[in-house]
Amino acid sequence: MTRILLDTHAFLWFVFDDPRLSQKAVKAISDPKLEKLIGIASLWEIVIKSQIGRLKLGTTIETFFRNHVQERTVEVIPMEIGHLVTYDRLPLLHRDPFDRVLIAQALSLGVPIVTSDKIFSKYGVRVVW
Repeated sequence: MTRILLDTHAFLWFVFDDPRLSQKAVKAISDPKLEKLIGIASLWEIVIKSQIGRLKLGTTIETFFRNHVQERTVEVIPMEIGHLVTYDRLPLLHRDPFDRVLIAQALSLGVPIVTSDKIFSKYGVRVVW
């Protein structure tokens, strides 16, 4: 395992040092040998939740992304047609479209995902938690 995809909540919990993040997840995200990936859908989700007041970042979205994505060298994964094809083939075990995008990206890229969401593994995604 050389790359890991971060679920939105895992990324945020790591940034804000939230105790809900498992020790295994902290260790994986902190490992300098692992390349950290975050989907553009996760960043979109952060913007939406910030705009509607469900997420307090303590700074502007631009500063937050600069400090916690760019400066931490987290690679942003764009949405690709192949990811959408995989998304279309997923059974409707999970209704959250952002999570389904992450599942499709993890499957398409063949990478594990850091998440506490137990449904992800039902899709055959390797989960780090």
